[in-house]
Amino acid sequence: MNNRRLGKSGLVVSEICMGTMTFGAQANEATAFQIMDMAHEAGVNFFDAAEMYPVPPSTETFGITEEIVGRWLKTKSRETVILATKITGPGHGWFTPPVRSGMTTLDRHQIIRAVEASLRRLQTDYIDLYQTHWPDHGMRHEDTLAALTELVHTGKVRVLGCSNETSWGVMKSLWASDLHGLARYDTVQNNFSIVNRRCENELAQVCRQEQVSLLPYSPLAGGVLTGKYNGGATPEGARFTAYLATGNERQKNMARRFVNERTLAATECFLEIAAELGIAPVTLATAWSKQHDFVASTIVGATTTEQLRESLAAANLQLDPMVMEKIDHIESLYPNSFQEDGLRRL
Repeated sequence: MNNRRLGKSGLVVSEICMGTMTFGAQANEATAFQIMDMAHEAGVNFFDAAEMYPVPPSTETFGITEEIVGRWLKTKSRETVILATKITGPGHGWFTPPVRSGMTTLDRHQIIRAVEASLRRLQTDYIDLYQTHWPDHGMRHEDTLAALTELVHTGKVRVLGCSNETSWGVMKSLWASDLHGLARYDTVQNNFSIVNRRCENELAQVCRQEQVSLLPYSPLAGGVLTGKYNGGATPEGARFTAYLATGNERQKNMARRFVNERTLAATECFLEIAAELGIAPVTLATAWSKQHDFVASTIVGATTTEQLRESLAAANLQLDPMVMEKIDHIESLYPNSFQEDGLRRL
Protein backbone atom coordinates (compact mmCIF):
# COMPACT_ATOMS: atom_id res chain seq x y z
CA MET A 1 0.00 0.00 0.00
CA ASN A 2 1.51 3.33 -1.07
CA ASN A 3 1.26 6.40 1.18
CA ARG A 4 0.84 10.12 0.61
CA ARG A 5 1.08 13.23 2.77
CA LEU A 6 -2.07 15.15 3.76
CA GLY A 7 -1.57 18.70 2.50
CA LYS A 8 1.34 20.42 4.24
CA SER A 9 0.78 18.47 7.46
CA GLY A 10 2.91 15.79 9.06
CA LEU A 11 0.31 13.08 8.49
CA VAL A 12 1.16 10.42 5.91
CA VAL A 13 -1.72 8.10 5.03
CA SER A 14 -2.45 5.08 2.86
CA GLU A 15 -3.76 5.81 -0.64
CA ILE A 16 -6.93 3.95 0.30
CA CYS A 17 -8.96 5.12 3.30
CA MET A 18 -11.59 2.99 5.03
CA GLY A 19 -14.91 4.79 5.16
CA THR A 20 -17.29 3.78 7.93
CA MET A 21 -20.67 5.36 7.22
CA THR A 22 -22.44 1.99 6.85
CA PHE A 23 -21.28 0.69 10.25
CA GLY A 24 -24.23 0.35 12.59
CA ALA A 25 -26.78 0.34 9.77
CA GLN A 26 -26.01 -1.76 6.68
CA ALA A 27 -23.13 -3.46 8.48
CA ASN A 28 -23.48 -4.64 12.09
CA GLU A 29 -20.65 -4.36 14.60
CA ALA A 30 -19.23 -7.84 13.99
CA THR A 31 -19.12 -7.26 10.24
CA ALA A 32 -17.65 -3.78 10.75
CA PHE A 33 -14.83 -5.29 12.85
CA GLN A 34 -14.09 -7.84 10.10
CA ILE A 35 -13.99 -5.10 7.46
CA MET A 36 -11.71 -2.84 9.50
CA ASP A 37 -9.44 -5.74 10.39
CA MET A 38 -9.10 -6.69 6.72
CA ALA A 39 -8.33 -3.10 5.74
CA HIS A 40 -5.77 -2.68 8.53
CA GLU A 41 -4.03 -5.97 7.69
CA ALA A 42 -3.84 -4.88 4.02
CA GLY A 43 -1.91 -1.74 4.98
CA VAL A 44 -4.75 0.76 5.29
CA ASN A 45 -3.86 3.11 8.14
CA PHE A 46 -6.51 5.76 7.46
CA PHE A 47 -10.10 5.45 8.77
CA ASP A 48 -12.81 8.06 8.26
CA ALA A 49 -15.93 8.56 10.39
CA ALA A 50 -18.37 11.33 11.34
CA GLU A 51 -20.47 12.15 14.37
CA MET A 52 -23.60 11.91 12.21
CA TYR A 53 -22.94 8.36 10.93
CA PRO A 54 -24.38 5.89 10.13
CA VAL A 55 -26.23 6.97 6.99
CA PRO A 56 -29.07 7.69 6.60
CA PRO A 57 -28.79 9.83 9.73
CA SER A 58 -31.42 9.80 12.45
CA THR A 59 -31.74 10.89 16.08
CA GLU A 60 -31.81 7.22 17.08
CA THR A 61 -28.60 6.22 15.33
CA PHE A 62 -26.26 9.25 15.23
CA GLY A 63 -22.94 8.50 16.89
CA ILE A 64 -23.24 4.71 16.62
CA THR A 65 -20.55 4.48 13.95
CA GLU A 66 -18.02 6.35 16.10
CA GLU A 67 -18.83 4.04 19.00
CA ILE A 68 -18.15 0.97 16.85
CA VAL A 69 -14.90 2.45 15.54
CA GLY A 70 -13.90 3.34 19.08
CA ARG A 71 -14.38 -0.20 20.32
CA TRP A 72 -12.41 -1.55 17.35
CA LEU A 73 -9.65 1.00 17.94
CA LYS A 74 -9.11 -0.48 21.38
CA THR A 75 -7.98 -3.72 19.69
CA LYS A 76 -5.15 -1.94 17.85
CA SER A 77 -2.10 0.11 18.69
CA ARG A 78 -3.45 3.68 18.53
CA GLU A 79 -0.37 4.97 16.68
CA THR A 80 -1.01 2.57 13.76
CA VAL A 81 -4.30 4.27 12.91
CA ILE A 82 -4.81 7.72 11.39
CA LEU A 83 -8.31 8.50 12.60
CA ALA A 84 -10.55 11.07 10.95
CA THR A 85 -14.00 12.25 11.92
CA LYS A 86 -16.27 15.23 11.26
CA ILE A 87 -18.44 17.80 12.96
CA THR A 88 -21.88 18.21 11.40
CA GLY A 89 -22.53 21.41 9.47
CA PRO A 90 -25.65 23.61 9.63
CA GLY A 91 -29.00 22.67 8.13
CA HIS A 92 -29.17 25.42 5.51
CA GLY A 93 -32.95 25.07 5.52
CA TRP A 94 -32.94 21.89 3.39
CA PHE A 95 -31.90 19.49 6.14
CA THR A 96 -32.11 19.57 9.93
CA PRO A 97 -29.21 17.47 11.23
CA PRO A 98 -30.27 14.98 13.93
CA VAL A 99 -27.42 16.17 16.16
CA ARG A 100 -27.68 18.52 19.16
CA SER A 101 -31.37 19.21 18.38
CA GLY A 102 -30.40 20.53 14.96
CA MET A 103 -28.31 23.37 16.46
CA THR A 104 -25.20 22.64 14.42
CA THR A 105 -23.70 25.95 13.41
CA LEU A 106 -19.90 25.89 13.31
CA ASP A 107 -19.21 28.26 16.21
CA ARG A 108 -16.90 27.64 19.16
CA HIS A 109 -19.68 26.41 21.44
CA GLN A 110 -20.83 23.72 19.01
CA ILE A 111 -17.32 22.73 17.94
CA ILE A 112 -16.15 22.15 21.52
CA ARG A 113 -19.27 20.13 22.36
CA ALA A 114 -18.95 18.06 19.19
CA VAL A 115 -15.28 17.17 19.55
CA GLU A 116 -15.64 16.19 23.22
CA ALA A 117 -18.54 13.88 22.34
CA SER A 118 -16.59 12.33 19.45
CA LEU A 119 -13.56 11.72 21.66
CA ARG A 120 -15.76 9.91 24.20
CA ARG A 121 -17.39 7.73 21.54
CA LEU A 122 -14.06 6.98 19.84
CA GLN A 123 -12.41 6.22 23.22
CA THR A 124 -9.30 8.22 22.36
CA ASP A 125 -7.74 11.43 23.60
CA TYR A 126 -6.98 12.84 20.16
CA ILE A 127 -8.30 12.88 16.60
CA ASP A 128 -5.77 12.88 13.77
CA LEU A 129 -7.91 14.69 11.18
CA TYR A 130 -10.94 16.73 12.26
CA GLN A 131 -13.19 17.97 9.46
CA THR A 132 -16.23 20.18 9.01
CA HIS A 133 -18.78 17.88 7.38
CA TRP A 134 -20.11 20.78 5.34
CA PRO A 135 -19.53 24.51 5.67
CA ASP A 136 -21.42 27.42 7.15
CA HIS A 137 -20.82 30.16 4.59
CA GLY A 138 -22.92 32.56 6.64
CA MET A 139 -20.28 32.64 9.37
CA ARG A 140 -16.96 34.44 9.46
CA HIS A 141 -14.40 31.84 8.43
CA GLU A 142 -11.95 33.08 11.04
CA ASP A 143 -14.43 32.36 13.85
CA THR A 144 -14.76 28.72 12.86
CA LEU A 145 -11.03 28.38 12.28
CA ALA A 146 -10.19 30.03 15.63
CA ALA A 147 -12.18 27.39 17.50
CA LEU A 148 -10.63 24.59 15.45
CA THR A 149 -7.15 26.06 16.00
CA GLU A 150 -7.80 25.93 19.75
CA LEU A 151 -8.34 22.18 19.42
CA VAL A 152 -5.00 21.83 17.65
CA HIS A 153 -3.22 23.84 20.34
CA THR A 154 -4.69 21.71 23.12
CA GLY A 155 -3.65 18.49 21.36
CA LYS A 156 -7.18 17.14 20.90
CA VAL A 157 -6.84 17.44 17.12
CA ARG A 158 -3.70 17.15 14.98
CA VAL A 159 -4.80 18.33 11.51
CA LEU A 160 -7.86 20.14 10.12
CA GLY A 161 -9.91 19.51 7.00
CA CYS A 162 -13.19 20.43 5.37
CA SER A 163 -15.75 18.46 3.40
CA ASN A 164 -18.44 19.15 0.81
CA GLU A 165 -16.79 22.51 0.22
CA THR A 166 -16.63 24.76 -2.84
CA SER A 167 -13.42 26.04 -4.40
CA TRP A 168 -14.33 29.51 -3.14
CA GLY A 169 -14.88 28.18 0.37
CA VAL A 170 -11.49 26.44 0.48
CA MET A 171 -9.69 29.56 -0.77
CA LYS A 172 -11.59 31.86 1.60
CA SER A 173 -10.66 29.62 4.53
CA LEU A 174 -7.00 29.49 3.50
CA TRP A 175 -6.95 33.29 3.19
CA ALA A 176 -8.48 33.64 6.68
CA SER A 177 -5.87 31.26 8.08
CA ASP A 178 -3.03 33.29 6.55
CA LEU A 179 -4.50 36.64 7.58
CA HIS A 180 -5.21 35.72 11.20
CA GLY A 181 -2.42 33.24 11.88
CA LEU A 182 -4.80 30.28 12.30
CA ALA A 183 -4.44 26.58 11.54
CA ARG A 184 -5.29 25.78 7.92
CA TYR A 185 -7.35 23.14 6.20
CA ASP A 186 -4.94 20.55 4.79
CA THR A 187 -7.66 18.43 3.20
CA VAL A 188 -10.99 18.72 1.44
CA GLN A 189 -13.29 15.70 1.25
CA ASN A 190 -15.68 15.94 -1.70
CA ASN A 191 -17.72 13.66 -3.93
CA PHE A 192 -15.45 12.58 -6.79
CA SER A 193 -15.82 9.62 -9.10
CA ILE A 194 -15.47 8.51 -12.68
CA VAL A 195 -19.02 9.82 -13.31
CA ASN A 196 -18.66 12.98 -11.20
CA ARG A 197 -15.43 14.65 -12.34
CA ARG A 198 -16.16 18.23 -11.27
CA CYS A 199 -13.17 18.25 -8.90
CA GLU A 200 -10.84 18.11 -11.91
CA ASN A 201 -11.75 21.69 -12.75
CA GLU A 202 -11.36 24.56 -10.26
CA LEU A 203 -10.91 22.48 -7.11
CA ALA A 204 -7.98 20.55 -8.58
CA GLN A 205 -6.15 23.83 -9.19
CA VAL A 206 -6.82 24.97 -5.63
CA CYS A 207 -5.46 21.67 -4.30
CA ARG A 208 -2.34 21.76 -6.48
CA GLN A 209 -1.43 25.41 -5.99
CA GLU A 210 -2.25 25.56 -2.27
CA GLN A 211 -1.08 22.05 -1.31
CA VAL A 212 -4.45 20.89 -0.07
CA SER A 213 -5.18 17.18 -0.51
CA LEU A 214 -8.45 15.93 -1.95
CA LEU A 215 -9.99 12.97 -0.13
CA PRO A 216 -12.55 11.65 -2.63
CA TYR A 217 -15.61 9.99 -1.17
CA SER A 218 -18.10 7.84 -3.06
CA PRO A 219 -15.61 6.69 -5.74
CA LEU A 220 -18.22 4.09 -6.72
CA ALA A 221 -20.89 6.80 -7.06
CA GLY A 222 -22.90 5.34 -4.22
CA GLY A 223 -22.62 1.85 -5.70
CA VAL A 224 -23.80 2.87 -9.18
CA LEU A 225 -20.43 1.96 -10.73
CA THR A 226 -20.78 -1.66 -9.60
CA GLY A 227 -23.53 -1.95 -12.22
CA LYS A 228 -26.11 -3.07 -9.70
CA TYR A 229 -28.63 -0.42 -10.81
CA ASN A 230 -28.23 -1.07 -14.54
CA GLY A 231 -31.11 -2.47 -16.56
CA GLY A 232 -33.62 -0.81 -14.26
CA ALA A 233 -32.60 -2.98 -11.31
CA THR A 234 -33.66 -1.99 -7.79
CA PRO A 235 -31.36 -4.14 -5.63
CA GLU A 236 -32.78 -5.03 -2.24
CA GLY A 237 -30.98 -3.35 0.64
CA ALA A 238 -29.25 -0.79 -1.60
CA ARG A 239 -29.24 2.80 -0.35
CA PHE A 240 -30.74 4.43 -3.45
CA THR A 241 -33.41 1.76 -3.76
CA ALA A 242 -34.56 2.75 -0.28
CA TYR A 243 -34.22 6.48 -0.98
CA LEU A 244 -36.33 6.30 -4.14
CA ALA A 245 -38.97 4.11 -2.53
CA THR A 246 -39.39 5.53 0.95
CA GLY A 247 -37.01 8.44 1.37
CA ASN A 248 -37.89 12.08 1.88
CA GLU A 249 -37.65 14.53 -1.02
CA ARG A 250 -34.02 15.37 -0.23
CA GLN A 251 -33.04 11.70 -0.32
CA LYS A 252 -35.00 11.13 -3.54
CA ASN A 253 -33.25 14.05 -5.23
CA MET A 254 -29.88 12.67 -4.13
CA ALA A 255 -30.74 9.25 -5.52
CA ARG A 256 -31.72 10.77 -8.87
CA ARG A 257 -28.36 12.56 -9.11
CA PHE A 258 -26.60 9.22 -8.75
CA VAL A 259 -29.04 6.95 -10.59
CA ASN A 260 -30.11 8.49 -13.89
CA GLU A 261 -30.07 7.67 -17.58
CA ARG A 262 -26.61 9.15 -18.22
CA THR A 263 -24.81 7.70 -15.19
CA LEU A 264 -26.19 4.27 -16.03
CA ALA A 265 -25.18 4.59 -19.71
CA ALA A 266 -21.67 5.63 -18.73
CA THR A 267 -21.50 2.79 -16.20
CA GLU A 268 -22.31 0.30 -18.94
CA CYS A 269 -19.19 1.49 -20.79
CA PHE A 270 -17.03 1.26 -17.68
CA LEU A 271 -18.24 -2.28 -17.05
CA GLU A 272 -16.95 -3.21 -20.51
CA ILE A 273 -13.52 -1.67 -19.81
CA ALA A 274 -13.27 -3.53 -16.50
CA ALA A 275 -14.19 -6.80 -18.24
CA GLU A 276 -11.50 -6.20 -20.88
CA LEU A 277 -8.93 -5.70 -18.13
CA GLY A 278 -10.15 -8.73 -16.18
CA ILE A 279 -10.82 -6.70 -13.03
CA ALA A 280 -13.92 -5.83 -11.04
CA PRO A 281 -15.68 -2.52 -11.84
CA VAL A 282 -15.05 -1.53 -8.21
CA THR A 283 -11.31 -2.00 -8.73
CA LEU A 284 -11.36 0.10 -11.90
CA ALA A 285 -13.24 2.98 -10.26
CA THR A 286 -11.00 3.00 -7.18
CA ALA A 287 -7.79 2.85 -9.21
CA TRP A 288 -8.96 5.74 -11.42
CA SER A 289 -9.74 7.87 -8.37
CA LYS A 290 -6.38 7.50 -6.68
CA GLN A 291 -4.53 8.08 -9.97
CA HIS A 292 -4.71 11.88 -9.59
CA ASP A 293 -1.83 14.00 -8.33
CA PHE A 294 -4.10 16.12 -6.11
CA VAL A 295 -5.66 13.08 -4.39
CA ALA A 296 -4.03 11.85 -1.17
CA SER A 297 -6.38 9.00 -0.26
CA THR A 298 -9.58 7.61 -1.77
CA ILE A 299 -12.29 6.74 0.75
CA VAL A 300 -13.93 3.38 0.09
CA GLY A 301 -16.93 1.90 1.82
CA ALA A 302 -18.09 -1.68 2.30
CA THR A 303 -20.82 -3.68 3.93
CA THR A 304 -19.02 -7.01 3.43
CA THR A 305 -15.40 -8.15 3.33
CA GLU A 306 -15.90 -9.32 -0.26
CA GLN A 307 -16.81 -5.78 -1.33
CA LEU A 308 -13.72 -4.43 0.40
CA ARG A 309 -11.50 -7.02 -1.27
CA GLU A 310 -12.38 -5.56 -4.70
CA SER A 311 -11.46 -2.05 -3.53
CA LEU A 312 -8.18 -3.22 -2.01
CA ALA A 313 -7.26 -4.83 -5.33
CA ALA A 314 -6.70 -1.28 -6.62
CA ALA A 315 -3.96 -0.60 -4.06
CA ASN A 316 -1.01 -1.08 -6.42
CA LEU A 317 -2.89 -0.91 -9.72
CA GLN A 318 -1.80 1.77 -12.20
CA LEU A 319 -4.11 2.21 -15.18
CA ASP A 320 -2.14 2.67 -18.39
CA PRO A 321 -2.58 5.77 -20.61
CA MET A 322 -4.74 3.93 -23.15
CA VAL A 323 -7.24 2.94 -20.46
CA MET A 324 -7.31 6.50 -19.14
CA GLU A 325 -7.98 7.74 -22.69
CA LYS A 326 -10.90 5.33 -23.02
CA ILE A 327 -12.31 6.64 -19.75
CA ASP A 328 -11.91 10.24 -20.93
CA HIS A 329 -13.74 9.36 -24.15
CA ILE A 330 -16.70 8.04 -22.17
CA GLU A 331 -16.75 11.30 -20.22
CA SER A 332 -16.99 13.16 -23.53
CA LEU A 333 -20.00 11.03 -24.50
CA TYR A 334 -21.78 11.53 -21.17
CA PRO A 335 -20.40 14.80 -19.70
CA ASN A 336 -21.48 15.95 -16.26
CA SER A 337 -23.79 12.98 -15.85
CA PHE A 338 -24.38 13.98 -12.22
CA GLN A 339 -25.93 17.26 -13.48
CA GLU A 340 -25.18 18.89 -10.10
CA ASP A 341 -23.59 17.62 -6.89
CA GLY A 342 -25.46 19.56 -4.22
CA LEU A 343 -22.78 22.20 -3.54
CA ARG A 344 -24.82 24.95 -5.22
CA ARG A 345 -27.16 24.99 -2.21
CA LEU A 346 -24.46 25.81 0.33
